[in-house]
Amino acid sequence: QVQLVESGGGLVQAGGSLRLSCAASGRYAMGWFRQAPGKEREFVAAISWSGVGTHSADSVKGRFTISRDSVKNTVYLQMNNLKPEDTAVYYCAARGGGFTYYTRATDYEYWGQGTQVTVSS
Repeated sequence: QVQLVESGGGLVQAGGSLRLSCAASGRYAMGWFRQAPGKEREFVAAISWSGVGTHSADSVKGRFTISRDSVKNTVYLQMNNLKPEDTAVYYCAARGGGFTYYTRATDYEYWGQGTQVTVSS
């Protein structure tokens, strides 16, 4: 059973930074998604199994960076210059197999419990 444990969410003022972590029980292609109240879950960023390939949504490019520590089996989402519209529950996701990154929620088999990020104006 794959386990994903997220941490790092919280309350921050606009323009501030947070770093989310997702510790996995193995090495997988990973992604971050978010869901705001009343909205559908949306893709944020993804990283390949090797860590070489990454991709981010246009709405966060230049502000968010996904990375991984393969020794610790942990993926990070560094979020800078946060905006109120970034407020959401953030979920990490994992999938076994494959050598690229994946941007659709349906590509992922395993999900974390979610961590709340709230950005105040």
